[in-house]
Amino acid sequence: MAFLGQRIQTGTMADIEKKHYRRALSIAGSDPSGGAGIQADLKTFSACGCYGATVIVAVVDENTVGVTGVHPVPVPFVAGQIRSVLDDTGADAVKIGMLHSSELIRSVKETLSGYAIRNIVLDPVMVATSGDKLLRDEAIGTLKEELIPCVRVITPNIPEAEILLGKKIRSQKELPLVVKDLSFGNSVSVLLKAGHLAEEELVDVFYNAETGEVIELASRRIATRNTHGTGCTLSSAIAAFLAHGLPLNDAVAKAKNYIDRAISAGAGYEIGKGHGPVHHFYDFWG
Repeated sequence: MAFLGQRIQTGTMADIEKKHYRRALSIAGSDPSGGAGIQADLKTFSACGCYGATVIVAVVDENTVGVTGVHPVPVPFVAGQIRSVLDDTGADAVKIGMLHSSELIRSVKETLSGYAIRNIVLDPVMVATSGDKLLRDEAIGTLKEELIPCVRVITPNIPEAEILLGKKIRSQKELPLVVKDLSFGNSVSVLLKAGHLAEEELVDVFYNAETGEVIELASRRIATRNTHGTGCTLSSAIAAFLAHGLPLNDAVAKAKNYIDRAISAGAGYEIGKGHGPVHHFYDFWG
């Protein structure tokens, strides 16, 4: 008699064809409250059908109210984590989140350059939802000049785009005009997120640097405080769908739909005293 969950098989193990996971790796900080960073990335990878692996670059003391402190992981240890994962399980896509210093940015870039991974999605995290700063001033230039040109997609929000561009963005109509300026000479595709603007209809703008297309992705504004980790979740969803082999436009569109539904599903919950998380597993329980 077989035990519960045991499969009765005939033939040798060599006769059984093995299945393979779609693999996504997150390089980011750890959020103990579970709504952002590594924790949000793993939830997103799982919800989007990927096996998730992680490289922790910092332990962040935060919750839904704000960030109390950031404890960096030593840079050589971060590089070691990347090599440990990629030398063993590998990855079909990589999502990069908070990188707080120039030294760390350069190390991540140099370490990843030893592996043939095309699908790298960078969420240029600079400020937390609570308004707390997460990127040192000296690292902004390093991010722009050394790492961004080496990735496939970046996903800045309006404040991050303003820092990268060095100018203010005041209205929705400006987004299709400035999104190409964020592509750094057409070297990287850009999803420019409109959530910080005042309009009721949010229209994110995606510039596909590989085809020259500018695509508008509209959604309605959802009245909720539960927006902790939205940027982490969206960028991880893009990485997950790229890991599945989807074309770039399709991966971005599916990720946009996923985050919209996760925000909508999470709006009815209350957890924490500040900005609560989205509902990553709305398709599984709710």
